[in-house]
This record gives sequence, structure tokens and C-alpha cells, in this order.
Amino acid sequence: MKKFKHILRPIGIALVMVGVVLALGFVERTADRAPITDIRIDVSGEEGVHFIDELTVRREVLDQGGAVMGAPTHTVDVTHIEDRLRSIPCIAAAEVYHTMDGVLHVQVDQRIPIVRVYNGNGSSFYVDREGWVMPTDPDYTARVLVVTGHVNERGAEAGVYSVYANDSIQHGSLMDDIHRLARYITQDPFWIAMIDHVVVTSDNEFELIPRVGAQRILIGDGTALDQRFKKLRIFYEKGIPRSDWRRYARIDLRYADQIVCTKRTTP
Repeated sequence: MKKFKHILRPIGIALVMVGVVLALGFVERTADRAPITDIRIDVSGEEGVHFIDELTVRREVLDQGGAVMGAPTHTVDVTHIEDRLRSIPCIAAAEVYHTMDGVLHVQVDQRIPIVRVYNGNGSSFYVDREGWVMPTDPDYTARVLVVTGHVNERGAEAGVYSVYANDSIQHGSLMDDIHRLARYITQDPFWIAMIDHVVVTSDNEFELIPRVGAQRILIGDGTALDQRFKKLRIFYEKGIPRSDWRRYARIDLRYADQIVCTKRTTP
């Protein structure tokens, strides 16, 4: 008897495992045939960024070449929907999947612009936090740092692209420097509050225009940012009282161990 028990036990375990596999397969096939009963959309992004809304995303999902609501889940091409959503310039990432209860889940991440660049011809584009160039939107304007001046860069007319798409060419380029400078400013609440405008000179150097004081702050070509901004911060916090900020027309940070200031000639 003990011998039979010894033989029957592994057979029983094997039969149970086969039953579980068959049951899971049945559940999976049943789930694939279940109709889509609801679409739940989650659009994420920083507070105040509104390039795209749930209604627009829903329209892209429902207009994907076939009926979605009521369709069996296995007939809904989630990869195709993801590709459609990712082709929208303001969308950084998209994930689409369905659950066993017949709900189609759509998760969308918006790009977060940190700077708007104006070319000399009047055209403009955004650059997001990760260095992707994206077009402006006719219905929404992001409140971000603005760059003007001697700029003649490729916009996003032909689609979204990275300023770092080709390191051997882009490294040290104007767009590279603009993105690095914008990231530096927008990562510090103090500089976000102080600086809202950057001008590119004919020498491809940068001048900052603060919200208060209207000075021209020369920081050079965008290198040694930490050193130069640290000097400027000390100058603002300890060098002069706030009431005297308007006395200076020009603050030059390009020299290693000094700040060169030029006073206004008129009040």
C-alpha cells in the first residue's frame, strides 16, 4: 500500500498542475473574448502643463481604425493605439492594456517643456526636460523660460527630435548649451523666480535678463554654469541690497574670480 501511495502522490500532483494550466488557459481565452466595456484614461504631467487632455486621447483611441467599445479584447490592437499616441508631439510615453473585467487602460505621459526658443525669423519651438525639441501648440502656451536673439536653429516642423541625437555633431552646439542652461535654471526655485529671459549674442554667448532690475547678466558660452551662478547668487544675496539692483546696467560673470559691474549712466 505504501508503495502505491508513493506512486500515486506525484501522479496526483501532476494532474493538479495540468488542471491549473488548463483552467488558466480557459480563463485567458475567455478574457480575450470579453468585450471592451469601458476606457479609462490617465494623462500625467506636471501641474499647469495642459498640452493634451483626456478628450483628445479618447478620440485618438476610438479613431484607431475599428470599433473599440464592445469589441472583443483580442481584436483591439493596443500596439497600434500606443504608436498613434506616441506620434503626438506632446506625448513622451504611452501604455495601453486591457484587464479581465473588460476595461481598456490608457496611460499617457506629457512632455514637460522647460524653454521656448525663438528663431530670428519669428518661428519658435519648445525643448523639454529631456532635451527633445517639440512644436508649439496653437491652443496652449507653456509658461517657461524664453530664449531669443541670434538663434537660427531647426524647429520641430518635421517632428520631434533630440538635441543629443548625434553627439559627435551636437555636443557643444548652441542647442546643447541652451538645453543645459535651461535645465540649470529650472532646477533651482531661486533662479526660476529670478530669470525668465535669455538672449543669445552674435558670439553665441548668453545674457540673462532678470525679472527685477533689468540688468544684462553676461554668463558666456554656457560652460562653468555652477561657478558663474554661484557668484551671481552671492552677489545678489550679500553684495548689494535689493533696493540697489536697478543701479547696474550690466553684470559680467565671464571672468574666473571676479564680477565686473557697470552702473547705469541715467537713473
